[in-house]
Amino acid sequence: MLRIADRWYERRRISDDLTLIWEPHVHSFLRCNIWHVRGRDADLLVDTGLGVASLKDAIADLIDKPLIALATHIHYDHVGCLHEFDQRVMHAIEAPRMADYHEHSFLKVADFPAEWHEMLAEGGFGETLVNAAPDEHFSVDDYRVTSTEPTRTVEANDEIDLGNRHFEVMHLPGHSPGSMGLWEADTGILFSGDAIYDGLLLDELEDSNIPDYLETMKRLKELPVSVVHGGHEPSFGRERLVELADAYLDWRN
Repeated sequence: MLRIADRWYERRRISDDLTLIWEPHVHSFLRCNIWHVRGRDADLLVDTGLGVASLKDAIADLIDKPLIALATHIHYDHVGCLHEFDQRVMHAIEAPRMADYHEHSFLKVADFPAEWHEMLAEGGFGETLVNAAPDEHFSVDDYRVTSTEPTRTVEANDEIDLGNRHFEVMHLPGHSPGSMGLWEADTGILFSGDAIYDGLLLDELEDSNIPDYLETMKRLKELPVSVVHGGHEPSFGRERLVELADAYLDWRN
């Protein structure tokens, strides 16, 4: 029996215009970084977590203008609350799969392939990948991602315009076919989703593609970033980006 969490989301203000939101009761394997970026005319939400509890309600105090919710890719730890928001953006390759969501979405260790069990058992979570429930009605067995129609699809070089801030869409396939990042050339900020982060990168999932991932890494290591805000784990700078990209290239070449 899972205990009821006092609150499901935590947050940390990184700067005046950037807030990190996360789900502390979720195993680190699935604990997505959710980024709220404040703009002049609109705000941006990069990824939306598992959907176990309402994200829109949890960040209601941050929402004072139109909000663009963007999913960096289709996997369930990034799109769970996408349906809650009026403006929903995905890459054109993966958007059709969101409209009738049938992706793997497991919260039980036993539902994963056997070779993953030892890794997932780490961290003291036991048989599930959550160690609490958001309320008394929640059931791990009944967990599902809510299908939704993206209101906008994007491709490489498209722009997300917040009025005073402009992010270029980078198509970064490999982890998934429609994985994408957001690049702000003026500041050198990259929101990278799961294309790159400072942890175990997954490239053998059902829809992963290692040759695509190799090309993505070659592109990323040439990018003049100041900071990378990934889909998981802490943010990092250009030196670490190059180290991570080189490590992947050495591993898979």
